[in-house]
Amino acid sequence: MVKNILQYLENNVQKMPNKIIFLEENDSITYKKFMDSAKIVGSNINNKLNKTNKSIAIFMEKGIECLIAMIGTVYSGNFYTVIDTKSPEERTKVICDKLEPEMIITDVKNYEKLEKTGVFKNIYLYDDLYSKELLDEKLLNQIRRKMIDTDLMYVLFTSGSTGTPKGIAVSHKSVISYISSVVDIFKFDENTVFGNQTPFYFSMSVLDIFSTIMAGGTLNIIPKKYFSFPVKLLEYINENKINTIYWVPSALCIVANLKAFDVVKPQTLNKILFAGEIMPVKQLNEWRKNVKALYANLYGPTEVTDICTYYILDREFKENESIPIGKACDNCDVLILNSAGVPSTKGELCVRGSFLASGYYRDKEKTDKVFVQNPLNKNYPEKIYKTGDIVKINENGEIIYVSRKDFQIKHLGYRIELGEIEKNVNLVEGVTSGICVYDETSSKIVLFYQAKNLEKNELHKILKEKLLPYMVPNEMIKLDTIPYNPNGKIDRKLLKNNFMEGVYTWKN
Repeated sequence: MVKNILQYLENNVQKMPNKIIFLEENDSITYKKFMDSAKIVGSNINNKLNKTNKSIAIFMEKGIECLIAMIGTVYSGNFYTVIDTKSPEERTKVICDKLEPEMIITDVKNYEKLEKTGVFKNIYLYDDLYSKELLDEKLLNQIRRKMIDTDLMYVLFTSGSTGTPKGIAVSHKSVISYISSVVDIFKFDENTVFGNQTPFYFSMSVLDIFSTIMAGGTLNIIPKKYFSFPVKLLEYINENKINTIYWVPSALCIVANLKAFDVVKPQTLNKILFAGEIMPVKQLNEWRKNVKALYANLYGPTEVTDICTYYILDREFKENESIPIGKACDNCDVLILNSAGVPSTKGELCVRGSFLASGYYRDKEKTDKVFVQNPLNKNYPEKIYKTGDIVKINENGEIIYVSRKDFQIKHLGYRIELGEIEKNVNLVEGVTSGICVYDETSSKIVLFYQAKNLEKNELHKILKEKLLPYMVPNEMIKLDTIPYNPNGKIDRKLLKNNFMEGVYTWKN
């Protein structure tokens, strides 16, 4: 019986010990070396703590050593949380206060930065956990026998609508169920070479990392610097024979908007997956014109491990169409419920099944609010997760994402979906990106947009013809650059806060 992800790693070590599992720009590691390294770290963690099912925080930059620390934590019988080393000090402190970790693993490079946050307790250097070369197989086997599939594997922190980090607790069972499904859907195998874009503290990395471990593939950690230089990014993909990418749409759009395909064509890509934001059809069509591959739109919040629905593109889309989020993954089910909790063709998307997280870490009140009893099941306890996302069924019977519930605003007495305004803005010739926020203080719809030869008054005139009068943005701000958060998604929170402060410049 498979009850944790380590079994897949060990099975692949038996089959191909010398194959590269992870590589970065100047380093790589084989399956056997990776497993042995993680076991050493796991042995050391448990020898120091002599505890299991406890929280271990990892304060290290994305890379092979961070992955060893993550899987080493799992070998120790504990669960990990990767913390962004570039997070504001206050956020790091809030996360550590919530976790109360038994151990914080960091490296020499980030030790001082961690100390500045005021977090001094239980800090261990990665080198000290690794250099002793202590691999205690007897201890690890004892730990393994006690592990069950509902034990936590990690806690991943995201920011809620208030900006307060919330820790989403995910079990081995949820990860195995989810990864088994996507490996089967997309036929990942030992020939799959992933090109990783997302940070390890972001749920999309779960697919990259654990599909690699389960399917016996290879994961190439693409250096972040290349995402600012699309031509070099495409060259890197070709040079490293990357054939599968799972990126946020913003990363794909940068390549399309800067005309990188005019210089370099990807030669090895055959699977292009995206999630995390709405993928604009205009930029997607640019990709499809230049790269012949399987394209899939994946959807899901972190609370369902990563995704719960997918849509493999099987037809051409016009720029004014929406790409469906498709159908539920295998061993997962989705419900569309209206405000009365009744099935509907438009309403809130809810999810049931093994993909669901265990809840929010040390936050029963928040957990009970969104992990609720299935209103359609009166016979036995069954949890569903209320995503907070509004969807609808289109004329083809496909699920279409509409907007977040909190993207729906009331303006001048009307209910308005900000996503509908954005969709029309992004259809305007010359616009490469358009983002709407709502400032409740001034009761204004604010549009931030990027375009080469389109000034505000001209765009305003165009939108008056496309939108109902009450939907036309009250403020339009043209930007030279769009701000992105560390996950690679458009930073809406920063845009809104900066509008209120009258500041529109930043560094990505």
